Amino acid sequence: MERFAGMERDLPSEPLPGWLIDETASAGRENLDAAHVARYDSKEDADADAEAALLESLGIGPTSTVIDLGAGTGQFTVAMAATGAHVVAVDVSSVMLQRLQTKVADRENVTIARAGFLTFDHPGKPVEAVYSRYALHHLPDFWKTLALVRIHGLLRPGGIFRLWDVVYSFPAAEAARRVERWCATGSAAGDDGWQRWELAEHIRDEHSTFSWLLEPMLEHAGFAIDRAEYSDDAFTAKYLLVKR
Repeated sequence: MERFAGMERDLPSEPLPGWLIDETASAGRENLDAAHVARYDSKEDADADAEAALLESLGIGPTSTVIDLGAGTGQFTVAMAATGAHVVAVDVSSVMLQRLQTKVADRENVTIARAGFLTFDHPGKPVEAVYSRYALHHLPDFWKTLALVRIHGLLRPGGIFRLWDVVYSFPAAEAARRVERWCATGSAAGDDGWQRWELAEHIRDEHSTFSWLLEPMLEHAGFAIDRAEYSDDAFTAKYLLVKR
């Protein structure tokens, strides 16, 4: 790793293959935009304290290492680090990581790595938990599956993978009606929340998938689905997964 400005960056040990997707280019326009990142925390509450408490209830604590993949501005990283666990915060967006760095500058139990699902290599032993929220959807389904296999490889046997993402738990025949209804929930221009055009952009330009496609991917990658929770609007899902 190359250290710079208090951060650590993963450098590939060899050139990346020409067929590998560019995860930075796929990270989403807004996540590379400094103005968006500056107001991200005011428009998106990651319920990070509750998520950290969930992992604590599963035995993840001060002796554990947790990898936060797609850490963004670090809401979960900060909450999990407060439990005493060592957190490795990983993201492809240097703008996001700069924001995260300001939050954890005084924490010795946080490591920051600029990398993606398909390029991050953990140099230590397999870890107790991996966490990812609203990040996996930036990859098309082929690449999601490869990312899930790599996540499986990061975990010790019986390790926990907590996945929370935009996932569509409705039949394909209902997509047009459901998407229109979801986009209509967007806030007015100037508000801190997600605006209609941003929700439409997500549907159009990003790669959220159906639950009935994602769940076989999870099982194919070697995970047992311990718990699956779907939002009332059928647009997000939370999974508690265990490495088989």
